Amino acid sequence: MKRTLALGGVAAGLLASAAIAAPAQADQIPSVNLANTNFAAQQVAAFWFGEAKANLINATPYAVETTVPTKHVSTGGVSASDKAGTVGSSGDQKAATGNLKNVNLPKTTGKVFFIGADHKPHWCSATSVQGQYKNLVATAGHCVYDTESNAATLDKWVFIPGYYEGKTPWGIYVGKTAYTHYDYSVYEDGDRDYAFVTVYNGVLPTEGGTSAGEYASEVYPTKLEAWKAKRKLEGDKSTVGSRLRIVEASKLSRFGQPSPVTVAEFQAWNKGKDLTGKGPWAWGTSASEPAVVQKKDYKQDKDSYISEDGKTLFWRVRKDNKPGDWKPGDHKPGDWKPGDHKPGDWKPGDHKPGDWKPGNQGPVEYNYFSRTFTAKVVKGYQVVGKKFSIGLKDVGTLGSNVGGQGLAYNQKIGTGIFEFGYPSGSHPDGNYAFTGKTQKWAYGKTFKASAASLKAEELVGIKSSFTGEGSIGSAWLYRYSNTKRLGYLNGVTIAVSDTDGNSRIDTNVSPYFDGETLAVYKQAAANWSGKIV
Repeated sequence: MKRTLALGGVAAGLLASAAIAAPAQADQIPSVNLANTNFAAQQVAAFWFGEAKANLINATPYAVETTVPTKHVSTGGVSASDKAGTVGSSGDQKAATGNLKNVNLPKTTGKVFFIGADHKPHWCSATSVQGQYKNLVATAGHCVYDTESNAATLDKWVFIPGYYEGKTPWGIYVGKTAYTHYDYSVYEDGDRDYAFVTVYNGVLPTEGGTSAGEYASEVYPTKLEAWKAKRKLEGDKSTVGSRLRIVEASKLSRFGQPSPVTVAEFQAWNKGKDLTGKGPWAWGTSASEPAVVQKKDYKQDKDSYISEDGKTLFWRVRKDNKPGDWKPGDHKPGDWKPGDHKPGDWKPGDHKPGDWKPGNQGPVEYNYFSRTFTAKVVKGYQVVGKKFSIGLKDVGTLGSNVGGQGLAYNQKIGTGIFEFGYPSGSHPDGNYAFTGKTQKWAYGKTFKASAASLKAEELVGIKSSFTGEGSIGSAWLYRYSNTKRLGYLNGVTIAVSDTDGNSRIDTNVSPYFDGETLAVYKQAAANWSGKIV
């Protein structure tokens, strides 16, 4: 989230410097509401559950600030601001080593889904973190804050632990409030590119799930009445997420005057009837006699179509199908019996190449027609669109369902780290090593790194082949227990890099988690979210 600060004079410059240098305090930890009411959260859940989860399934990895040049830093760089410490996870654990052949993947890892600046669905990796209310998610800052269009945050933000091809095994957790460091919120400082997000209790569809269907209201005489009806529908918790609009419409009435109507309106009043036929038509509606149309005026190569204004139906009939050519009963039972054609009646070779050529039967010829429709109508306004019907059930807090990782800060450089996420995309040489569909892991020891394009001079890196957009937000876990599947969050992947120039990703980088990271975490962890249903 980029903001422009207007400061003047030496005093202002000193004030700005002091604000940056000072440890993060509660009033310096920006928070932004993602879905600050139950109704708003229900709408978000309906959006992702609706239409057979099409938005989840069609989401693509987030491609903002992903593959960037980074370098190792041998002198200077990051250093601990205070003594090392940890905040406990949801279970005690003994550290695993980096030489494990089989790693038990954590339940806490999942994907965050949101709408990007391009108005399309995307995802990043993320993890559940232990907190007082068991409602906390950690990921990269730019997987929450919209650094591309400079809007405050990304839209319709949810976390789904264990997500796999449309499956939401522990439910969808709608984001409530996002917390980050002041330097990232104001200056987009890559050294602070992390975010902690409180989420509501998870939800799943009730029996019967979420459905969507085309909706059309009654016709209202005024646009104001239609608008009130639309607002009432959108405020109904059983239909949240509906995509509705107001259109002009016609209503059959004995007080109406015969007026031209659209083909769609006429068909709605005459359901199941052939509009090229002779009727009979519904009360108050009528169709003109078929008018002959010249071939040059028939605009499409289809057997029928509707004019651009929707009021004229065009169709065509083959000339070689004339009324009276055949009647039911011309062929009677017994006209042909098995055996009438005997072996030997025809042999291969009786028809020789050249006996028949395309064109012997000539081109297909048509007669072309059109007609219009009228009805006794009064004009008004109608609410139409797609109406979602949802049933949601509460499945409890995030931490109760999948647990939560602890937090580690001010750890020494050279510490062993397990990385968990959903890498996707190709190496620079075009090799697709990961699909982003399943959770993967990597292990490495931290070293000092920097990335000038991210305005990040105090990062940490690990050797990792995680590629592409999907790995952004991956959890870096210190002292990970292969038995408990828990450890201490000590970083989140914010970018990947090819540091040796061989066109293969070899390094992932994260902000260094220090005392100021701890302050942001504590501020987020102290806030309750609650239920949405």
